[in-house]
Amino acid sequence: MNRIAKLLAVVALALPATAMTGLASAAEQAAVKADPAKGETLFSQGAPDRNVAACLSCHGAGGNSGAAVNPKLAAQHPEYIDKQLKDFKTKVRNNPIMTPIAAQLTDQEMRDLGAYLGKQALKPATAKNKDTIEQGQKIYRGGIAAKGVPACAACHGPTGAGIPAQYPRIGGQFSEYTEAQLVAFRQGNRKNNPVMTAIAAKMSDAEIKAVADYVAGVR
Repeated sequence: MNRIAKLLAVVALALPATAMTGLASAAEQAAVKADPAKGETLFSQGAPDRNVAACLSCHGAGGNSGAAVNPKLAAQHPEYIDKQLKDFKTKVRNNPIMTPIAAQLTDQEMRDLGAYLGKQALKPATAKNKDTIEQGQKIYRGGIAAKGVPACAACHGPTGAGIPAQYPRIGGQFSEYTEAQLVAFRQGNRKNNPVMTAIAAKMSDAEIKAVADYVAGVR
């Protein structure tokens, strides 16, 4: 009987701790839940009290940038937006404009921005060079076997939509921006994706330009 009583006492003492653990988990989940409405406010208005400029001033209304130097962010996977902002903040991906902006953002704000942008409709760019479209298509769909370059579609999908939480959407992005990023990976100036660094290192300027132009027209 004494043994049973002791066991019951242990169970009784454990219950409050278990309940508290459950409450803590619920609180943690609530804290990480993204709010697209707050993300929209931050994107559109910035945070003047912290010198955070409105994102739309560079990336356009709803994340549809009008200038190739600034990427289109509309319809991008929230997880990708969140990761890039964190990488900018920690300088894993360094950028003279984005790094100081991201440094002022909280993790919650980064998730909120990602949630907002993920819900926006993309106004895609278009391919421009008819002379390289076939070459770009071959690289995107089949890679460059002789150089060990895998098909872009293997990770980013046949329509360039990517895979949420794993690979970003690239279809419809400005060709100039995609080209610049591939060159940055190849040169080691962008260091936050070892896989892309290894792939880009095997590609020539002409191959990068061709596939970047093709990607702009992928739907």
